[in-house]
Order: sequence, then C-alpha cells, then structure tokens
Amino acid sequence: MTLHMIKQTGGLMAATAMALVFGATAAMADIRFWTTEEQPERLARQQEMAGAFEAETGIAVEVIPVTESELGTRATAAFAAGDLPDVIYHPLQYALPWVEAGILDAELATEVIEDLGADTFAPGALAMAATEDGYASVPVDGWTQMIVYRKDLFEENGLEPPTTFENVLAAVEALHNPPEMFGFVAATKVDENFMSQVLEHVFLANGATPVGADGFTGFETGPTVEVLEFYKAIAEASPPGELYWDQSRTLYFAGDAAMIIWSPFILDELAGLRDSAPPTINDDPTSPELASRTGIVTNFAGPSNPDGAAWADIRYFGITADADIEAAQDFVRFSMDEGYTSTLAIAPEGKFPVRRGNADDPEAFVNAWAELPVGVDRKAPLGDLYEAAMIDEIVGGLNVAQRWGVEDGQLALASKIVNSQVINRVVREFIDGQISAEDAVTEMNEELAAIE
Repeated sequence: MTLHMIKQTGGLMAATAMALVFGATAAMADIRFWTTEEQPERLARQQEMAGAFEAETGIAVEVIPVTESELGTRATAAFAAGDLPDVIYHPLQYALPWVEAGILDAELATEVIEDLGADTFAPGALAMAATEDGYASVPVDGWTQMIVYRKDLFEENGLEPPTTFENVLAAVEALHNPPEMFGFVAATKVDENFMSQVLEHVFLANGATPVGADGFTGFETGPTVEVLEFYKAIAEASPPGELYWDQSRTLYFAGDAAMIIWSPFILDELAGLRDSAPPTINDDPTSPELASRTGIVTNFAGPSNPDGAAWADIRYFGITADADIEAAQDFVRFSMDEGYTSTLAIAPEGKFPVRRGNADDPEAFVNAWAELPVGVDRKAPLGDLYEAAMIDEIVGGLNVAQRWGVEDGQLALASKIVNSQVINRVVREFIDGQISAEDAVTEMNEELAAIE
C-alpha cells in the first residue's frame, strides 16, 4: 500500500469515525446547532463546548457544520420544510432578512440579550442587528479592519496616530521615501475583494454611502470627492502595480511600508508565530520585534465625518422559529457566559469579544480573551505581544462598528453594490488620471443605480 493510499484510507477512517460520532449525537440530541466554523480543529472545539453544556444542563446538542456559501439556501429550504435547527451561527448579512422571512425569532434573541445585560455587549454589534422591538440575533464575536502602522516611526517624527485622513496624509508626507520606505500600500487590484473591503472602510470613515432608508441614494458629491482625493494620495504613496493584501503584508513585514490596512488575522503573523508569513524586517523570522514597533487604528475619520467609523465583520447566534425555546436559549446563554471564553478560543485572533464582561466584572471576557493563545507554528497570548492600550483599541472598534446599509435596513442592496466592483473600477480610473473626481462620482452613481 502506498503512502498516498495509507493517508487516503486514514482519512476515510477518520471521516467515518466523525460521521459515527455525529450520527450518535444526532440520535440523542435535544437541539441542533448549525455552525459555519467547519474547519476540523474549530469543529472539535465546538463539540467540546456542546459536551460541557450537556454536562451542566443535561441538554444534548448536535453540532452540524454548514459551508458559509450554502448557509442561505440551506436555511431557506429547511424553513420551507419545517426542519430548521434550533440555533444558527451566522454572519451579519442574514440577521434582519431572516427575521423578516420568519426564519429567526427576534423576541427569543432579545430575551437572551436582556438576561445577559445589553450593556455588557459592544453597542455597534447590537446596533447592527437592531429591530423595532429588540434584536434579530445575539452578537457572538467579530473583528474590525485596522490601519496597521509603524508606531516607532510616528513617534520618532512627532506624528499623530493615523486616526484621520489629515493625520495619514501628514505621515505620508513625512515618511514616504521610496524605495526604502513607502508611505502607504493602498489596495488597487480591482478584481480583489480586498480592495472592496478597504474602500468601504475609507468611504464609511468620511460618511459617504450609496444607500439610505429608501434604497439607493447615490454618493453625495462633496464627501465622495474628499474620499477619492484621499485615496489617490495614498495610492500615489504606494508601489506601482496591482496591489492587494499580499503586497501590503509583504512590504510591511519587510519594513518597507509605514502604513497598511489589514484584518486582525495579521496580528499573530506580525509577532513571528506563523512560518508561512514571517516578518523579514530582521534576520529572525520568529522575532516579535515588528509587533512591538506596530500600532493599530480601528476607528478612522474623514473631514466630513469627524466621529469616524470602524468597518467590522460581526457574527451572531440566531434562535430559529422552530427552536425548542428554553433549550436553545439556554445554549446561547451558556455560549455567551460560562462558555464564552471557549467560544472565543475557537479562533481568538479573529474573534474579538463583543460581550466585554458580566455583572461581576465588566471586563472579564476582554481580559480572558487577551490571554488566549494565538498563532500557528508557535503560540502566545495577544496580551503578551501587544500593550494593553492596543488591546483596548482592537476591541474598542466594535463599539462603533458599521457597514453600508445596516442602519437603514439596506445591507442586502449595499452588499450587491460592493460585490459589483463598480466602485473599485471607477476609483482605479480616477487614480490613474483617466477621469476627474466629479466625473468619477457621476459614473459610479449612474452604474450603481441599475443594481437592484
């Protein structure tokens, strides 16, 4: 038997064993839980949590992995068949539409939030799922996009942190010195979702949005021109070419970039904990040196929106219309209270605590999360790698988390607008000098108006 055959046979045996475990659990389960965290290690952690919940309550939970891209169609089909699970771990985009469709019971979720204490949750995470009478789902975890910057260089040059367009441009002016140092690495590859995500963050920072309560509104010219001119300035302080997350990380890790925009999944890599993405700023790829020189900003403001905004990805527990009410609510309460540290431990670098603490300790879960080990090839707690003020900034972005369309109930339309990549393409045309800023606003609005 070849090594490949042995591995294949082992994989089949493991899969069969897993199926038997799931089958046995299903046969005696009291409630069913759908989760999009389907990677084997994460799934195993959720099985452990289900076991801990059963040991405490006597309620058995069947943990069912569902591929995120299939979640919408599976939920719709299960609803039509009267066969919904009791609890669904889901992304933001489904919260309000599923309540309107009758898939989720907002009253049950609201009761859980009120029992736990609404004031213990990050306000931004709650606001994104707010209904007229409460909340569509219970916020579980999330992450905010960050401006990652060389704190040491900012301090050496007397620069303010890059919390505003103005501060970013001042830092570019002071630090941009190619090819030794680029002031920024802006996303410019039109067909990459990374550019869409970065641009939405920058537009939100200046209060520019294409949607309102009645649907598509188009971008307001003044704030949008400010966004375009800012983005062109940071693009001109970037290397030439089609840039996305890869070049951003590589240049920053080499010490050749003063600022980038990235997700928090960079935090463990910055500290030399992942061999596949090592910092190369010095000769030791396992060194935490670059992490110690780095600062982050989550809430970012433009001139037309001085309060700024943080772009966030939030995940929720939805309690369905078919749920065994008491058992489902107990499971969600457990997962957000006694078991919440274990919930966050599934992937702590991308699961910021949206519930900060409890009545006994308002910061209990933030402090516990900061001590959870992150990394791939080596492990260390974020609290050992980054200062307390930076941990506070990482978590604090969830207080003001935003996305286009959420506040106006137009997230679905906003998502279609983002996914069309029209904004990416037109912004790139402006950056390349093909059209004026005013013409870019007109072109975006004309093309986006056709999206339904």
